[in-house]
Amino acid sequence: LLKLLSEAILASGGSGNEVARLSSSDAPLVEDEAIEILDRDPLGVVTHYAVTKLYEILAKLNDPSSSSSNVSIASVFYTGKEGILVDHWKSLLRILNKGGKGDSFAQTAAATCLSIILVVACPSQRSKASSNNSQHPQRVVSYSSTLEPLEALTAWIVSQLKNSYSSSSSSSSSGGGSTSNDSTSVSLVIPALITLMGCTETRVLFASCGGVKYLSRHLRLKKSPSSVNSSSSVVSGNAPVVSAKKSGGASVQQMYELAFCLWTMTYELNDSADIRADFARDGAGVHAFSDLISVAPREKIIRVALSALRNLATCSVDSYGDESVTEDEEMKDEGSKKKKIDATYFLNEMIACGCLKSVQNLKERQWKDPDIIDDITKLYSLLVENYHEMTRWEVYKSEVEMGNLQWGSTHTEPFFKENAKSFEGPDGDFSLVKILIALVTNQDEDVAAIACHDIGEFARHYPNGRQIAKRLGAKDLVMPLIEHDNVELQRHALQCVSKIMVQNWEYVN
Repeated sequence: LLKLLSEAILASGGSGNEVARLSSSDAPLVEDEAIEILDRDPLGVVTHYAVTKLYEILAKLNDPSSSSSNVSIASVFYTGKEGILVDHWKSLLRILNKGGKGDSFAQTAAATCLSIILVVACPSQRSKASSNNSQHPQRVVSYSSTLEPLEALTAWIVSQLKNSYSSSSSSSSSGGGSTSNDSTSVSLVIPALITLMGCTETRVLFASCGGVKYLSRHLRLKKSPSSVNSSSSVVSGNAPVVSAKKSGGASVQQMYELAFCLWTMTYELNDSADIRADFARDGAGVHAFSDLISVAPREKIIRVALSALRNLATCSVDSYGDESVTEDEEMKDEGSKKKKIDATYFLNEMIACGCLKSVQNLKERQWKDPDIIDDITKLYSLLVENYHEMTRWEVYKSEVEMGNLQWGSTHTEPFFKENAKSFEGPDGDFSLVKILIALVTNQDEDVAAIACHDIGEFARHYPNGRQIAKRLGAKDLVMPLIEHDNVELQRHALQCVSKIMVQNWEYVN
């Protein structure tokens, strides 16, 4: 089958792809039209037949009920005394690398088949299989022979996630609505990704390719622009309501599958400083799971998100392998100080995301699943304990550093009067003000509006704050927002510029 597949791909030379229309078309075709398409693209028929049959064989060999047989994936796809991977695996990779000419059905099937074949050689999977089936001696398999295809497959999966996210971000910012294409692109990789997430080695490889970042970004939920009334939110201290519409346009099932994959990555936190650093980068992982527990439409998504947050909130840095980690890998710069990326670090991020309120809301609901109840109880206890140890300034600082600005008591005049001097920072470089200035260009209009508000309050309450805000470029970035379509953002931008320009702004009606 692999040889047949290879010959079909080489013979087609990337042309044809008529059969791809049959698997991707939403509109039903009459029999004559379908047969005509099949006749025009015989090599496409061969490709679909080969990958479908290959998947059926792999599914049968993977079936636990057939484990008594001496025939296995290892014995079929790994040859010789050393158990080297058969060379024809490259035919599956060629299907993936067709780019824009690709056939979504063939690509999904090829990626899934390749992932099933490759994970068999992973040492963690081998030891698991050995303990589950001790009566049959295992076929010798060379893990080193799978490294090249594993790296190629993982890179392809991450590139699909990256391209899908970039596409959805650009269509979102331009007001487009091509979320169905983005959803299709994500669905290409999900079956293969779920298979790869079953092994420690492939999880680490996926993280090294930047996979944690793109998974997290796909799971981030959009905030509705009209969901917040700024003045009432400041008084009540309520956070903005998050819309259940995903930035990537994925379905509820896709959202669950992506969350499941990111959750499995949290089981590598204790043993990998790099993966802890990936989850800490931009706070995207904590953001994603915090969004999910606040508005997830299904209990199964909440269950996975809570378990992941608990893993983040209880991770340690003293497991094997961390003793050799360098300071740069294990620490995150914060001015002249360094922050250790551990459970406390992630708890601070959760508090900055408003996770405490979300968990408290979940705590008040009735749950039948004992795992959910246990996760909620443990997570709430950890968050409350950590919150009591943080000052209001630390909560605000963490919120700004993560770019997760939400209306509340830390965005009020009394707070800025009390903490204006703290904006200088340990090095006197006003690093937090610089972050606020950068946030006025944030795609989230609520975040941009709050950043404008906070810059204006800094300009009012810090001695010479107006000149500092001007020098750091605040006025130039905020001025164009005065003509923004969002009325709230427009209002806060106008007030911000006024506070920077007018010396006695409080006397202006």
